[in-house]
Amino acid sequence: MGDEWAGSDDEIARAALDSSPNAVVALDRDQSVLVWNAAAERVFGWAAEEVLGRRAPIVPDELTAEHNAVLERVRTGEPVSLRTKRLHNDGALLDLRVDISALRLGSAVGGYVCVYHPAQADELARNRMARRARLVRRLTDVVGDINSELELSAVLDRISANLTELTGADAGGFVLIEGDRLRLVSTYQLPDSIRGTTTDLRTSLVDRLLRTGKTVMLESDGLDDLVWARLRGLHTVALGLAAVGGRPYGALYALFARRNPGHLELELLELLAGHAGIAVGNAVAYQEAVRQRAHERAVFDASADGIAVLDQDGLVVRWNPAAAGLTALAPESVIGAPPPFPLPKPGEKVTFQMENGRWLDVVSAQIEETGEVVVDFRDVTSAKELEEAKDLFLATTSHELRTPITIVRGFASTLDARWDKMADAERRAAVHTIAERSRSLGELMDHLLLGARAGAEELKVRIEEVDLAERIDAATLGLPALSDKHRVEVDIARGLPHVLGDPLATDIILGQLLENAFKYSPKGGLISVAAWPDGENVVVVVDDEGVGIAPGDRERIFERFVQVDSGDRRRFGGVGLGLYIVRSLARAQGGDVSAHPRREGGTRMRLVLRCASPIGSDTPMR
Repeated sequence: MGDEWAGSDDEIARAALDSSPNAVVALDRDQSVLVWNAAAERVFGWAAEEVLGRRAPIVPDELTAEHNAVLERVRTGEPVSLRTKRLHNDGALLDLRVDISALRLGSAVGGYVCVYHPAQADELARNRMARRARLVRRLTDVVGDINSELELSAVLDRISANLTELTGADAGGFVLIEGDRLRLVSTYQLPDSIRGTTTDLRTSLVDRLLRTGKTVMLESDGLDDLVWARLRGLHTVALGLAAVGGRPYGALYALFARRNPGHLELELLELLAGHAGIAVGNAVAYQEAVRQRAHERAVFDASADGIAVLDQDGLVVRWNPAAAGLTALAPESVIGAPPPFPLPKPGEKVTFQMENGRWLDVVSAQIEETGEVVVDFRDVTSAKELEEAKDLFLATTSHELRTPITIVRGFASTLDARWDKMADAERRAAVHTIAERSRSLGELMDHLLLGARAGAEELKVRIEEVDLAERIDAATLGLPALSDKHRVEVDIARGLPHVLGDPLATDIILGQLLENAFKYSPKGGLISVAAWPDGENVVVVVDDEGVGIAPGDRERIFERFVQVDSGDRRRFGGVGLGLYIVRSLARAQGGDVSAHPRREGGTRMRLVLRCASPIGSDTPMR
């Protein structure tokens, strides 16, 4: 024990009695005063020396019987607590509560100990307890209220509003910790203009609170420099740390301008701040989950691949827009049913053709945690068709090459072996055949070369002013002599404007369109060519009365290697590059080519070129 307590036990006992806030009076069995502490002097108005050794004149006459009865109960060993009246030195009645117990000296009762305190203190205590109980019940309701909300802004606003109700604060706010900054995200009874204010965490009250290791603190100094000074009359700031699992999310501020916070208010602030941390943590986690789901949904909906999610029974539970587009099956017709294609094993791929003609590559993966299966499928119809077209192109090209080469080789061998035995007319006929077949081979090689350049976007044309009427005349000159089954008519508008283009490319386009008109009208008929101005363009049409083109193939015929099987067109051979080259050359000149049906039967090929303007340059095809 320290030196300041060096002394007798009596001195320590007297010091303890004199330090008591309650009046302590000890009586002997005759009710003479043995102890009268300092608080008794203050309560009753008599000094100790005035009452020690005699009966204290503090019991009113009308309460003497009650007083004696209480002492008798205490003497038998039962302490008594009651509310009663006592006399002050000035004659005034005092409303007091007294706790009376026996003064034991060994095993004997030597007297009585009476401890007096104001009855209103009991009332205040009861009121405090009742208020505390009401606030705790309200806190429970508040906690349930803020935890039922998952939107962060709504959570914070409810916390700030309930803070003032529970603590009696004049205003409140919540700050979020964002790295090394604080951001004011919610206020109550403060100007909205201060929302969003940020400050350095290291110079804030929150940092000071974090360094104390406590969860609540009061501050009354240096408040003029804070954003909270917008509250007129601000004199005290109480703040509580909002944290979950040791991670601080922010702090709850209670601002006082008209009253002072007490112990109960600080306790409630601490409890509310703790629950606020949980609510904010839940809201942040919920928002993150919402963002994650939104991202997943965006990827799911925006994917060009079809995506389906199957449950543990293999039934579709999700079907994205691309899946509906690729399969022509709406979600409502698929969800709850098996997918409309076979499923590959994880890590494998299945290529499957739908009833609508589409080819799909299908892969799948299982989600181990849920047992669900994610199926991804994409349209490979174009690739499949291109693969088939290339195979057909190789076969057709081989055939187209083999026939003239065989003929050339045969006639060349005949000339070599039987030159001297052949008549002059026979030799000339053989040489003529070799020349014709060689020309066909040259044209075929030119088409292959042009097709390769067009496919690599290396096809170039020289743009200059071209007399289109002259090119049409040259292309159609002598055509009637080529076939006795066909008639050729040419109708060129008077004063047809010149166009922008490449003369050689234009000749190739016109020649191919005319060749196709003859080729695909094997029974003969009229081949008509017409040209006229149309706004800033010139239109050229080549009409035939041939086999025509099916509606679904009118665009496909302009693709590389495509030789449509519809109608009678497939039997005319070719490598499927002619119209691809035609469109490539037309577009390289700023024009276009398209195919259209004729009401009378057959096909109209429509070429559009730009009217001439003062321009000329080498223009690569795009």
